[in-house]
Amino acid sequence: MASTMSAIAPTTRRRVLHPGSIGMLVGGLMAVVGSLLPWVMTPLGVVYGTAGGGLWTLCAGFVAVAGALINHRWSAVAHCAVAGLATTGIAAWQLVHLATLSAATDSWGRLLPSIGLVMVAGAGVVLLRTGVRVWRAPVVSA
Repeated sequence: MASTMSAIAPTTRRRVLHPGSIGMLVGGLMAVVGSLLPWVMTPLGVVYGTAGGGLWTLCAGFVAVAGALINHRWSAVAHCAVAGLATTGIAAWQLVHLATLSAATDSWGRLLPSIGLVMVAGAGVVLLRTGVRVWRAPVVSA
């Protein structure tokens, strides 16, 4: 009885990660961790990201991590765009809101952005930059 294994060509393994996976993992994990940290320092204490827009950036961080594990170029670009625009937009909105509150109450220097908000803004920049890099990368045919 002959073996059928010799008649079958060896299969090549598909890669799980793509060229933007590392940037997406870094940006996504920055967004996840930054969403859970304090976003605003006040004289009375800190305000955590989960008290507001941090829940949305937490979801966006997980979208970026999921996109890092899908080996399709346009899916990676879409995941980067959605997560990057969401995190950058929410961080910018929070900074504008802090400036508006500081101007309305004449309390400049009392409401300050904290490390969580800075990490989420940085995550948005990393994700948008990774998306542009994956979009511009030449297509490699296997």
